[in-house]
Amino acid sequence: MSDTGNEQARKAAEALSYSTGFGNEHSSEAVPGALPHGRNTPQRAPLGLYAEQLSGTAFTEPRHSNRRSWLYRIRPSAAHPPFTRADNGALGAAPFTDSVPDPNRLRWNPLPDPAEGTDFVAGLWTLGGNGDVAQRTGMAVHLYAANTSMTDRVFSDADGELLIVPERGGLLLRTEFGLLRADPGHVALIPRGVRFRVELLDGFARGYVCENYGQPFRLPDLGPIGANGLANARDFLAPVAAYEDVEGPVEVVNKFCGNLWTATYDHSPLDVVAWHGNLVPYVYDLRRFNVIGTISYDHPDPSIFTVLTSPSDTPGLAGVDFVVFAPRWLVGEDTFRPPYFHRNVMSEYMGLIEGAYDAKAEGFLPGGGSLHNMMSAHGPDRATFDKASAAELRPQKVDDGLAFMFETRWPITTTARARTADHLQAGYDGVWQGLERHYRR
Repeated sequence: MSDTGNEQARKAAEALSYSTGFGNEHSSEAVPGALPHGRNTPQRAPLGLYAEQLSGTAFTEPRHSNRRSWLYRIRPSAAHPPFTRADNGALGAAPFTDSVPDPNRLRWNPLPDPAEGTDFVAGLWTLGGNGDVAQRTGMAVHLYAANTSMTDRVFSDADGELLIVPERGGLLLRTEFGLLRADPGHVALIPRGVRFRVELLDGFARGYVCENYGQPFRLPDLGPIGANGLANARDFLAPVAAYEDVEGPVEVVNKFCGNLWTATYDHSPLDVVAWHGNLVPYVYDLRRFNVIGTISYDHPDPSIFTVLTSPSDTPGLAGVDFVVFAPRWLVGEDTFRPPYFHRNVMSEYMGLIEGAYDAKAEGFLPGGGSLHNMMSAHGPDRATFDKASAAELRPQKVDDGLAFMFETRWPITTTARARTADHLQAGYDGVWQGLERHYRR
């Protein structure tokens, strides 16, 4: 993308306004009078627009979990030519059959820089996942690296919602609902099927994507915590209506049952003039996460850091959780403060947005990631263990890193591409070598 294009994207991002709240009913119109009143589908929609419902859940799901929005657009979504198959590139989907689930602990360096002219869609690189995309169960872990904005094309994912986690470079997301800005330290949530275009604010962008095939992400229940804490609903930002009235060829790339399909429209599909509903894109600043932790002893389970959760059919067992390790105070008495050694029925993919992770002194880099599948033993490396075991236990602020985790109920099967990648670290098991025998009686 040219410097002029970057500047235009930055100016658009700086001028944004938002609607606040998570899961509530929003409404917005870019032109006064575009939203009908008292009904969703009047005989003639205002301003000559077309009324269209976008359903993210079945019509008959309970009201508290039902997600849908009404869109009022210049042309209906149905007005398009046939889709044809496109090359998937490095993008994959579950079930992953080119390799087998692996109990070994794995860690990757950041993605290499992409070839010149790589946009967000072309820069998607699938690490692995679980479930079955056609059955709408499970999840996938992707990374992205891009050095140009999407131009005259948009993307939508019929397979799942996309949780985008920028690590380098800001993004301007032009969606059917309006515009969102997502900088490193933010996450952006694009619902299943919503069309969007990614423009780069800084000329280069890199980060992570959790593709959630299952139930839409929601805020976790707080239980004994009470009414407040963790991610507050008011800190989630939804776009206000902003539309494109553009005639001319626009490529629409659609991910459907694991494959990419493409069609060339004669107009921009980002032509929604007004909308209302509770199925909307969001952006959230992870630094607003209200961390809850111990004020007496012992390190809390990482579930206490859950930002968003996609429930499964078993209460308390998530299809996928999104967990953040945000700046926080450590004050536990007689407590080993980094995350403890453990084996977990859940599988964990961890990434690093900035700084360092307090359980790994070396080798875990921003833009990189580690995978610890179910019951794979892991925990602090030797250097971290030695340092934390001898540290003076005074109040300590952890504020030099921002890490996250995609945690899922099933093992993550890595793609063959991820298992043979040049940026897969050799000898990751070595970080736990040298943990000495201290037993005495």
